[in-house]
Amino acid sequence: MLKVQEIRELIKLVDQSSIDEFVYENEGSKIKMKKHTGTSTVTTVQIPQAAAQAVPVVQQAAPAAVSGTAPVQELKQEEAATVKQADTSNLHKITSPMVGTFYASPTPEADAYVKAGSVVSKDSIVCIVEAMKLFNEIEAEVNGEIVEVLAKNGQLVEYGQPLFLVKPE
Repeated sequence: MLKVQEIRELIKLVDQSSIDEFVYENEGSKIKMKKHTGTSTVTTVQIPQAAAQAVPVVQQAAPAAVSGTAPVQELKQEEAATVKQADTSNLHKITSPMVGTFYASPTPEADAYVKAGSVVSKDSIVCIVEAMKLFNEIEAEVNGEIVEVLAKNGQLVEYGQPLFLVKPE
């Protein structure tokens, strides 16, 4: 049987992925997770030992076709992403130095450190990344203007994930 921490990590991974359904069977235990409208459901079932097999099963639900325009919408999104990438080639990315939770302000009641259009210097604090109850202030690294904030307040961020786009001076 998986430990509680391992199950929590699986929930986070499934929640952050595009997988809609996940099933894991091992040594008489079965874990099944389904996502519906942004929420995850976990069901753990004990299987009789005779029927137990150590075979992990991963299923991804096929997306339902809404209309005949879905491929066109996907193409437009890909084109927009390509244009955005081309426009950001001369911009500096401020990335997360660690895995943690992104906070745009020092307290929930306070205004954000920076927003799009804010002018920053190398030592300006732009956000906080909280990891293991330690609140790490992240500095801008360059002089310039914040073009875009890429992370949302309270969002989990990964090591190296871009948090801000800055137009250097």
